[in-house]
Amino acid sequence: MPDLLRGTAPQRSTWSTLLALLPGYDCFRDVPDGWYFDCALADKACAFFPDCLQFVEGERAGKPFELEPWQRAIVGAIFGWMRDDGTRRYREAFVYVPRKNGKSSFVAGVLLRVLFTDGEPGAQIYSAAADRDQAALIFRHAKAMVERSRFMAANSKVYQTYKSIEFPRTNSVYRALSSEAATKHGLSTHFAVVDELHAHKNRELFDVINTSTGARRQPIMFTITTADYNRESICNEKYDYASKVRDGILSDPAFLPVLYEAARDADWKDPAVWAKANPNLGVSVSREYLERECKRAQESAAYLNTFLRLHLNVRTDADVAWLSMDAWDKGSEPIDPESLRGRPCYLGLDLSTKTDVTALAALFPPVAEDEPWKAVMRFWVPKDNAHRREHRDRVPYATWARQGHIDLTDGDVIDYDFIHAAIVDACARYEVRDVGFDPWNATQTANYLQAQGVTCTEVRQGIQSLGEATKELERLVIGGELQHGGNPVLRWMASNTMVLMDSNGNMKVNKGKSTGRIDGICALLNALARAIAKGENGPSVYETRGIVTL
Repeated sequence: MPDLLRGTAPQRSTWSTLLALLPGYDCFRDVPDGWYFDCALADKACAFFPDCLQFVEGERAGKPFELEPWQRAIVGAIFGWMRDDGTRRYREAFVYVPRKNGKSSFVAGVLLRVLFTDGEPGAQIYSAAADRDQAALIFRHAKAMVERSRFMAANSKVYQTYKSIEFPRTNSVYRALSSEAATKHGLSTHFAVVDELHAHKNRELFDVINTSTGARRQPIMFTITTADYNRESICNEKYDYASKVRDGILSDPAFLPVLYEAARDADWKDPAVWAKANPNLGVSVSREYLERECKRAQESAAYLNTFLRLHLNVRTDADVAWLSMDAWDKGSEPIDPESLRGRPCYLGLDLSTKTDVTALAALFPPVAEDEPWKAVMRFWVPKDNAHRREHRDRVPYATWARQGHIDLTDGDVIDYDFIHAAIVDACARYEVRDVGFDPWNATQTANYLQAQGVTCTEVRQGIQSLGEATKELERLVIGGELQHGGNPVLRWMASNTMVLMDSNGNMKVNKGKSTGRIDGICALLNALARAIAKGENGPSVYETRGIVTL
């Protein structure tokens, strides 16, 4: 190892310590003959940050960009390791780090280091993201850093419209790209940051950029991302490759793997595990923040996967069991429907096929401070197939019917006239402000109800339409703010419900993966979605407490 480090004795000592911070990776292993680490080049690359850049957000805004030790290790490895032909060693870096660890500002600084100091004639530098908003994030950091630097501001041109920064001295340009990969052919990439690879819908943009580096002398693909779900994806493909390089299973001296992650079997409640996965703990991500997120994960079965994936970099399944039954049972206090007469109400309808369970939820927002939301449910099952359904679903439909929790309709199919009558009756009892319904199989019912003067609104069953309601229902359940009366049919359906999480932590009910009937939960979400759309957030403090005069 000493022969590979070139520099003064103090420099060699410092860099041997810093490079050892690269988690689980020995960068001195499998180094080809003639390749070496230039301590002076590494020092110069790291010095660019505090000398030329300032933080632009948060508590450190306006202060020099002092690199943390883990960041120095990455910058030093990229710019200090050299080949015997005088070009940089690494052609690709894969940095795997959880959210809140200062990724955007860090990679903005790295690409500005390349743009302004690499000396590459006509360098094309890109940051590539899954969507325009994410692409704009790194550009926003880079732009603000340039504007705070007298040298960079005087010697560059910034184009907000094109999300680009030009450095005329070398005829070089940095530009932010989003995922419209079909328009990106013809690039000649010198350096590229691929941001949040887990969020990319496919591999096309990554491959377009990667194949555009062939004409450059020392190009680098710099990928920085949080963990993906368990699935086939370019992110997981790159992670698996990086893991094998890190572990010495594959030899690729031109590939830099930097993987910050918790072990799958680690105690995710242990702060020492948080520190292993989060190199910027105590800097850009606070221990208090992770304590709150960990507590939330202990309360929410669905959020546990989010905590593991986004904050500990543990690859998880996209489909997860949603609601804790302990939390659900907080709302089991009985409800007297008669006490709700005249109250504002939102109905949610999940109209099944005529041989399955149909559900209607009547949801009542709070009208007094500290009052929970209240849900009164009705379910319908055809009488003639109830026993057959008991054998298939392994739940006591007949018993629930005797207890008044299910209505058995005559025949072997549901007569929708019963549902129509129940909704009209609810409108007579309560101040029904809207009926939310899944448009699949319910258009005829909605048309009938609207002809009776009932306001009905389609609720599409996607993340955009139901994501907010799904998160809100989870919050209400965890906080004991939903009173459902302990309805056993709804409880069974809640226990069956799985949710699908997207790359940003948004979720929706996944009917295909759920383990049994979930019609009642779907009806409840349709009602809650309409309540949210109408601005229902519970009572105003001024309505319940009055105005306080100071």
